[in-house]
Amino acid sequence: MMMGGDSSPPAVAGGPARHVPVLIRRVVEFLGAEDGGVYVDATFGAGGYSRAILDAAHCRVIGIDRDPAAVARGADLVQAAQGRLVLAQERFSDLDAVVRGFGYAAVDGVVFDLGVSSMQLDEAGRGFSFRLDGPLDMRMSGGGGEAGPSASDVVAHASEHDLAAIIATLGEERFARPVARAIVSARAEAPISSTRALAEIVERIVHARPGQIHPATRTFQALRMFVNEELLELAAALSAGERVLKPGGRLVVVAFHSLEDRIVKTFLAERGKRAAVSRHLPEAAQAAPTLRLLTGRPVTPDDAETAANPRARSAKLRAAERTDAPIGATPHAGLQRLLPRLPSLSDAAQGRRR
Repeated sequence: MMMGGDSSPPAVAGGPARHVPVLIRRVVEFLGAEDGGVYVDATFGAGGYSRAILDAAHCRVIGIDRDPAAVARGADLVQAAQGRLVLAQERFSDLDAVVRGFGYAAVDGVVFDLGVSSMQLDEAGRGFSFRLDGPLDMRMSGGGGEAGPSASDVVAHASEHDLAAIIATLGEERFARPVARAIVSARAEAPISSTRALAEIVERIVHARPGQIHPATRTFQALRMFVNEELLELAAALSAGERVLKPGGRLVVVAFHSLEDRIVKTFLAERGKRAAVSRHLPEAAQAAPTLRLLTGRPVTPDDAETAANPRARSAKLRAAERTDAPIGATPHAGLQRLLPRLPSLSDAAQGRRR
């Protein structure tokens, strides 16, 4: 990575992050942080990536997170960064608007760390964890009238068919149908309003085996992804990141879920090749690639990182560099076809069938 000067940039304090960022050294290397640059940490979380970027160069970072608690926890890091870090509580699909709101037309790099943080799992009141009893919420933005339906709403009203589709597709749970059937049967007896109640229902269907993940892991993952519309957000965020990058700017994504990684892989591949408008047009008239791939294959953690941080096991890093080709003139195929066919969040939360 380039430092842009003879002396090291000032280290940024702010206390250690409880959440351990995955592949952090490789993320900073691919981002290529330089003095004077502006970078977007689109999934701020505990600030691990932001801290590493600020330590790598005398640059500025815009941190984005849907979670108001994450933004509040970042106050110490903002103060320690002495004007080089700003935070916004927004969806990362709106990152280009956030960047403009802070007065920048374009940035030098954007990084995404997808999924839920260990801090969110450790907070029972957020409803992400099957290990800690709490309200069945799972909304990244927290509760409130503007936050949208919760996991409890979906569990209470979605049809058995739709629940099975959500759990099978987003959780990759092979017992999705019997789990959905058990949920519908249980809610007819009493509301399922806590994480413990839902976990116990799933445990009656998916049996624990030594050395394997908790039986409720996949069902909880599916509901979290569905409630927060994470795949829709990701598709929009990748396009927003591409739009806001300067020529030569870097896009770096760390994904943990196979569907997320597939979307990232396809997006980078499509943007990284010449888009054929028509076979009848000369090659010069074809739209030029808007991204240059930096990772032919995904970068994965080594054995040492996996041993130290089990969360890293399924991580895949992909990166690309922005070319100077105009995006508006590049008719790449959209990502809608990559998104699974599932009910809308509002329909599921109100019990409306597709």
